[in-house]
Amino acid sequence: MLNLKIVKAITLDLDDTLWPVWPAIERAEKALENWLNLHAPTTAALFANASARDEIRSHVVSSRPELKHNLSALRRESIRAALHRSQENPLLAEQAFDVFFAERNRVEMFDDAISALQFLAARFPVVALSNGNADISTIGIAHYFRASISAQAFGVGKPDARIFHAAAGAAEVSPEQVLHIGDDPGLDVLGALHAGMQTVWLNRPDIAWKHDDKPHLTVTSLTQLCDHMDADSRVAA
Repeated sequence: MLNLKIVKAITLDLDDTLWPVWPAIERAEKALENWLNLHAPTTAALFANASARDEIRSHVVSSRPELKHNLSALRRESIRAALHRSQENPLLAEQAFDVFFAERNRVEMFDDAISALQFLAARFPVVALSNGNADISTIGIAHYFRASISAQAFGVGKPDARIFHAAAGAAEVSPEQVLHIGDDPGLDVLGALHAGMQTVWLNRPDIAWKHDDKPHLTVTSLTQLCDHMDADSRVAA
């Protein structure tokens, strides 16, 4: 059961917690395709082949293991490798990635996201904690956060306890004083539990929990979480 009396900070997942990630990725992929068609058509044709695209990414992952958690660098280097294979200018990779990344950060927030951010940020320091490469400044929500920690900047990702502990450090609290909120059962809930934090599973699809270790609270919306926290605070008062 969730014990809000000891919570001094919030860590918050981004993709599929504050916005659905795949529509943004699909728009970004389309924007990249359109740009490559204009500036590097042979590369665009290569990327249109899903198996070729996957093989290029796999090659980059295997040849550059230090980029394992850096989704931006993996994307950029995959574009560069495709340009090279297509005998087109590899220097176009930077511009091509910028086109992709701008669209990747044009997210459509869930209806409850901004009100929840306002609620949480008014009560706790909030730290963004993500394995993705979303940029909260570009998206326009950075003012709700004390800090933002990503796997690509930190070097390891969720569910590794070290990134959760780094987020607690950014909020200047101990892990047991942190409430982590996220949608992924393994990466978010189990990762935070094993790091010594309390957890809220944001289960928007309302599916069954399948693990032995359980979240302290399960909600189907951020509004439900805020209502729970508000009711708890009124009871405590």
